[in-house]
Amino acid sequence: MPDKKTEDSERSALSRRQLVKFAGVGATFVAASPFVGGTAAQASDHDDRKDQGRGDSRNRVWRAGDHHVHSEYSGEFDTTKNPPVFHKGADAVYPIVTNAIMAKNFGLTWAMCTDHGGPNHSKVNLEQAYPDLLRSRRLVPEVLQFWGMEFDTPALDHHTLMIPRHDDEAQQLFELESRFNKFDAFPTDPARDTEAKFIEFLKAAKSMRHKPLVIAHHAARSATGLGVYGQDTPHEFRNGNNLAPEIYVGFEGAPGHQAGPLNGGARGGYGNHPTYGGFDQMTARVGGLWDSLLGEGRRWWITATSDSHVHWTRGGSDFWPGEYSKTYVHARQDYADIMDGLRNGRIWVTTGDLITSLDVTAKSQGRGAASGETLVVSRRNRGDVEIEIRFRPLQGTNANGDRPQVRRVDLIVGQVTGPAANPDADTNPTTKVVARFGPRDWHKQGSEYVIKHTLRNVETDLYARVRGTSTDEAEPLADGKESPWDDLWFYSNPVFVEVR
Repeated sequence: MPDKKTEDSERSALSRRQLVKFAGVGATFVAASPFVGGTAAQASDHDDRKDQGRGDSRNRVWRAGDHHVHSEYSGEFDTTKNPPVFHKGADAVYPIVTNAIMAKNFGLTWAMCTDHGGPNHSKVNLEQAYPDLLRSRRLVPEVLQFWGMEFDTPALDHHTLMIPRHDDEAQQLFELESRFNKFDAFPTDPARDTEAKFIEFLKAAKSMRHKPLVIAHHAARSATGLGVYGQDTPHEFRNGNNLAPEIYVGFEGAPGHQAGPLNGGARGGYGNHPTYGGFDQMTARVGGLWDSLLGEGRRWWITATSDSHVHWTRGGSDFWPGEYSKTYVHARQDYADIMDGLRNGRIWVTTGDLITSLDVTAKSQGRGAASGETLVVSRRNRGDVEIEIRFRPLQGTNANGDRPQVRRVDLIVGQVTGPAANPDADTNPTTKVVARFGPRDWHKQGSEYVIKHTLRNVETDLYARVRGTSTDEAEPLADGKESPWDDLWFYSNPVFVEVR
């Protein structure tokens, strides 16, 4: 990998003509235009050697990103030849740099290339795609661009496999993809598509010096009904998280392909059982699977992605990275701290730029904790816990030209009661919407709106999370063919309260 001085000199030599060559005239025009729905990164590209360390909150702000974006390296394979011959641009069509340029345009400061695997695709990633990623990093330095893939996970549906930024990142992905991606072997090896192989993969990832992240994609897309799961099941999430809690950390709350209805398709590509307000049933159902996992005390987080393959204006079902869905991470503008934020739940998500900032804190006895953190309160001096919600509405218009308005904010609280007796449990009956707030219930402080609510006489471990919407739906309804721009939601990740 080129060192920092080499990258800087190459970056300074890159011209508008080269942007046209690699990304196309339209994308180059976008690269020169102002950001939409966000602000530019202020810091330069850092790798994990420059990280100031976990727990150091200096210069952390909410930074929008997307960890599920496809490029032309999600292609097709001619398996009539041995070895199979790879052809670019079959399943997804855009160069890596085009995605980065569009991510920049729509206000993202970090993004990740996650292409599909296939027979010997590990070699394609290493020899063809990775050099293009390095070029894209030089062309679009404002967007931190992670390396990884959409992992063809043994026994499960697709997952993000995010590799930390370091000198041997390409080799690290090659090792994991070539050994464990279920479709990398040629001829196909059925032994790769087993839960035992999934566990072996997590053990290998856990043993690595540079710990990757694994996040499930469109987890209930193969479900045939509410609570009738397909490829991904609750016990698989639990088993993986039990083994590698610092690596296997969550699933997409809002999957990609949200533009499907604009071309007559299903939102998210969920053709068997729909999404709810654009969110997967595992997340959207209060007291459902996500709450069941949180009720065990699991640090299990949700994200929102584009899953961009082909833009809807070209007949696809996708928005550009950041155009509709955003995952915000509280982090510095360096690779390691963004991964640390994803690993530790400093995350909230939104669709349609309904809001641009969200802080949820729990305070008691002079202490406080935010999303992803734990507030410890004394059992002896048990008392009230104050929940504070701060959000900032969008100033201006979103990518659809709308000025979305928050109509309601919900505070959701559930008890933490320990491991479930049934590893496939998917309900938490203690989880409830404890308060709903409308515009009359929040007050303005500067550019933010503030809501406060007191949980009285807290005696048990619990978690609190927040969601909000532009709709008047008490609970998100099953999605049909309505425009996704008319059905906007945001979700926080939980803050935990532990009574000792």
